[in-house]
Amino acid sequence: MSDREKPRWQSDLTLIVDAAKEAGAVAFGFFNQSPEVWWKNDDRSPVSAADFAANKTLETILRKARPDYGWLSEETDDDAGRLSHETLFIIDPIDGTRAFLGGQKLWCVSVAVVHRGRPVAGVLYAPALEELYEAVDGGVALKNGVPFTVSAAGPEETSRLAVGEDLLTTFPPEFRDRVSRHKHIPSLAYRIAMVADGRLEGTFVKSNSHDWDLAAADLILSCAGGGLVDLDGRPIVYNRADVTHNVLCAAPTPRISEFLAAFAGRRDS
Repeated sequence: MSDREKPRWQSDLTLIVDAAKEAGAVAFGFFNQSPEVWWKNDDRSPVSAADFAANKTLETILRKARPDYGWLSEETDDDAGRLSHETLFIIDPIDGTRAFLGGQKLWCVSVAVVHRGRPVAGVLYAPALEELYEAVDGGVALKNGVPFTVSAAGPEETSRLAVGEDLLTTFPPEFRDRVSRHKHIPSLAYRIAMVADGRLEGTFVKSNSHDWDLAAADLILSCAGGGLVDLDGRPIVYNRADVTHNVLCAAPTPRISEFLAAFAGRRDS
């Protein structure tokens, strides 16, 4: 990031933090209130009145403030015109809708600014947990204003991984024996944030995640000393025509190659 761009992204971070807080307050007003629910035809996932209300709040604030930015949101019909924008907002108004509808607190508002395919400002706001994660390109990751980093645990120690039991059983025994499997975390963005703040050493993300699930959490993890990569170790490129992704790995940077090697060495179940 150039010195000229630093104030721009910092200003964007301030904007999206404020917007995420407002959208989070809107969503929280529906929490445990049995909002109306619909089902998406593509993957039979739920969307609620809370998702739409939070999305409207974000869209109103952000598009007014940055009319020259593109827009990609889980709850807004995709517009291919976003591909012509170097900079855009990538939004998930409620990441973890199933948890939200079930009265669980593990859901968050995810907002990122992406420039030339990579996030440069990101925020995750979990109002039910009173947690705010934020980061700007070239800066440190903050949780409720306090800097944090990834776990410093090494390969010889037990690794806390968020991974399905069916997948874990296929890993090489010498790797599997050093893994403590974390229970299911219903918000993907929040799960990656848990890797960022050191509560987990890593996670594998199944195929078919989307830009809006990942962009903000990706930057937060990066600024905390970790990485979100594909199985070849490459970082994600955002704002492509296809916004879905194959299997990914999130981990502290020094552990990525170890986890990728373990994944490559798994046996068929």
